[in-house]
Amino acid sequence: MNSELLTEFTYFVLAIFVGIEVISKVPTILHTGTNAIHGIILVGAILIAANATSPLEVVLGFVAVLLATLNVVGGFVVTDRMLEMFKGRRAPAKPEKK
Repeated sequence: MNSELLTEFTYFVLAIFVGIEVISKVPTILHTGTNAIHGIILVGAILIAANATSPLEVVLGFVAVLLATLNVVGGFVVTDRMLEMFKGRRAPAKPEKK
């Protein structure tokens, strides 16, 4: 195994441990916190794609950025729908009595 591959594998394993620690600290109710975590993943994907040198790395970087973006947008859509559920229904306006 060459040194570069070992370094990248080490980063990958450390990212898994950090991700598990960060996600385990977020309560289930707090979906906006998970959206922030997905934003960090998007930034990481952009940084990796920016350092791509071969065509395969460029394609994989683009796919990573695309999937991370969809994840962030989808998370905010789901959170918005969940928050709408908790707002409660407004009662219809009662006609004024004269």
